[in-house]
Amino acid sequence: MSTAYLARGRLFDPKVFRARLESEEKPLEVFRSTLDAGSSALEEFFLKGSSAQDIVWSRAWLVDQILVEAWRLHLSESTQESSALIAVGGYGRGELHPCSDIDLMLLVKQEPDSEVAEQLEQFTRFLWDIGLEIGHSVRTVKDCVTQAKADVTVMTNITESRLLDGSQDLLDRMIAATGPGKIWPARKFFDAKVAEQNERYLKFEETGYNLEPNLKEGPGGLRDIHVIGWVTGRYFGNRSLQELIEHDFLTDEEHRTLIRGRNFIWRLRIGLHLVAGRSEDRLLFDHQRQLAQMFGYEDRKGSLAVEQLMKRYYRTVKELSLLNEILLQHIREAVFATRKPKKVRINRRFEALDGYLDTTSSTVFKRFPFAILELFHI
Repeated sequence: MSTAYLARGRLFDPKVFRARLESEEKPLEVFRSTLDAGSSALEEFFLKGSSAQDIVWSRAWLVDQILVEAWRLHLSESTQESSALIAVGGYGRGELHPCSDIDLMLLVKQEPDSEVAEQLEQFTRFLWDIGLEIGHSVRTVKDCVTQAKADVTVMTNITESRLLDGSQDLLDRMIAATGPGKIWPARKFFDAKVAEQNERYLKFEETGYNLEPNLKEGPGGLRDIHVIGWVTGRYFGNRSLQELIEHDFLTDEEHRTLIRGRNFIWRLRIGLHLVAGRSEDRLLFDHQRQLAQMFGYEDRKGSLAVEQLMKRYYRTVKELSLLNEILLQHIREAVFATRKPKKVRINRRFEALDGYLDTTSSTVFKRFPFAILELFHI
């Protein structure tokens, strides 16, 4: 078991924390120092070699504890019972990098009156004061439906909702009201997310090989993995990539490739946040050199440390981009196809399948090795 997981008591000790709150210390200082100490501990774990996965998940866990304590401190019991504190977006998935924004939704049964509105305002202001970079919205279930209908980005955030505290029933009602049977059916959602991805690729000239790549938005970056999770989650209802193996949508090897690539980019992104001292996804030249040194790469004859790091990065995004393309094509053909694909025979070995080149059997390359070259000619 990981060092970061075993040491969660070092990140946040509820008994010590509440004892400090009950003393004469100011709540603001208690929260701020607890958050700072936990963040410093995670940085130490990371620099000593803890896995990126452990750091990302433990950071989310630490912030969970802080938010729940702040929620209960600032909201009356009646307000807590009639509302819900919900993590959305990447934070809703339980993933949080050192300087990433913390996306929250404050779900309420009805439009808040002046008293409740004041409590919510004090709560969010307090979070900023203790050093948390939050993005938040206050919505009713009706608001969620209206805004999700109009904007697929809102719909995407909602699909990753996770209750932190408050009314589970209210969250369940929101999920039911925004489900694929109500709004954004799975096929429409799929088309919208693919269109978003295509637009995103254009911003990066449709290549992941930029000299200063974007770890999150660039082709083969983290967004490509998110898209797979989003579109399959809307159809299958899965909350993790591993569940897709049970649906025969992913093979074990494909799942390992996704997780291995994700964890490597996570490690780069954690290090990037630490060296930049802020939320940053662009792998600038200066940062590349610093990260190569941080991760222990050394100059060798004919290969600089930074070149070794970037070579691994480019191989990773190539794998992830290709896998994203294959899986999206697979779900389009296997799940959302409205008709049987049109086949046109080319020769004994190949056929055209709705504009794609396909083999006539699974043993073509074994029986006819020259077909590997032939496919390029065709």
